[in-house]
Amino acid sequence: MSQFKQLTEKFWASPQIDVADVETAKAEGFTHIICNRPDSEAPDQPSAAEIGAAARQLGMGFSEVPVSSAGFSLPQVDAMQDALAKGGDKVLGYCRSGTRSTLLWAMVQAKAGADLDDIEQKASAAGYSTSAIRPTMEMLAKGG
Repeated sequence: MSQFKQLTEKFWASPQIDVADVETAKAEGFTHIICNRPDSEAPDQPSAAEIGAAARQLGMGFSEVPVSSAGFSLPQVDAMQDALAKGGDKVLGYCRSGTRSTLLWAMVQAKAGADLDDIEQKASAAGYSTSAIRPTMEMLAKGG
């Protein structure tokens, strides 16, 4: 079972989840799941289609915004922003470790004008760091 790590009242990040974790997420009140991990990154990883089908079967929303080792792009930030906007009151983002989900969330927050130090504090409290993307967050905060 995965560990869901709270960043805000509405967003949690998690390492890779499986179908049983989708059921746990539903029981814990999550309304939407966002997959930030590309399929086939690891041989034993459940596909986004499997997780998405399990989420939809339980009446939850599901979005895919995969981030590969190539890094982040502005279209991914925009897609994450859209997924968060339609996600409802409690959204779970997952990838291999939860880091990509957290960093995409952080870039969305920066683009929306949130305080960068506050974003870092929330990420840090959940066990993640935004220091590697701080320059990107600063650029997004300035409308870049």
